[in-house]
Amino acid sequence: MVTSAHEGMHRIFQERPEILSPVFGVLGIVFPEKAAVYAIGTDVTEARPLARHIDTVLRIGPSDGEDFLLAVEAQERRDPKKESSWPYYISYLQARYGLPVLLLVVCRDRATTKWATGPFSCGTRGWTAQMTYPLVVGPDNLPVITDPRTAAEKPAMAVFSALAHANSPHIDAILDALGRALAGMDWNAASYFFQFLDSALGDTPAGDKWRDIVTFVNYFPGRGTVMEKAYLEGEARGEAKAILRFLEARGVSVPQEARDRIADCTDLDLLNRWLDRTPHVESVDELFIEDARPAADRTET
Repeated sequence: MVTSAHEGMHRIFQERPEILSPVFGVLGIVFPEKAAVYAIGTDVTEARPLARHIDTVLRIGPSDGEDFLLAVEAQERRDPKKESSWPYYISYLQARYGLPVLLLVVCRDRATTKWATGPFSCGTRGWTAQMTYPLVVGPDNLPVITDPRTAAEKPAMAVFSALAHANSPHIDAILDALGRALAGMDWNAASYFFQFLDSALGDTPAGDKWRDIVTFVNYFPGRGTVMEKAYLEGEARGEAKAILRFLEARGVSVPQEARDRIADCTDLDLLNRWLDRTPHVESVDELFIEDARPAADRTET
């Protein structure tokens, strides 16, 4: 069964490719400093109904060399079937795109990491036809980031560290450092990392710890922090939905432009004024008319 942790462990490479350089670094492989990275299709099915999907496939375009493909697989436990499917993925991608292919396997425990390293061979009667050597990262070689300053400088890598070490004794210190780092970040970046890790850790002890830490570290009313903004945005969405439903129930026509204006509004005071007017307006234009006047001239009814 695919879990949220499984999805997060490979999806982060699509959304935050800056972690590729440090991850390759722990493997002793130089990653190009300047490279275009983008995701390509992960369906490697050739014959139905047998479906085969790679978790993530990235095309790497270095500025100083030939392109290559990086197939990323998140592996949470030993699976003998992967010993044949991984070589198939590599062969298929090479044949389809005509590019060199590397396979990166991301694990969260030492036993799986040791097994995934392989190599996996295909041959018989003393002859090897094919040998597969995955690149493997896991708790043994991924850094444990427990310094808030480092987490603030490399937030994507800190999140990846939290995913890889989610079952280790270090997880509380990693999450604490990351939570403190988020408190000083740009709102959009902090929101992304908070939500990504919240989803990836899911309903686990590490996920519960993460939500407790973020609440404790970041929720200071009036400071515009992650938890407060998330709360206010949720409140605004609820108000907007209530306004639209009330107007629809009264048979008031709401053109798309007005619908978008209401749905996109994050000003709770303004939304409350609109909500108070919904029982009395005959058209949606009447909802906004007072807000077009100078503040000094407004009189609330």
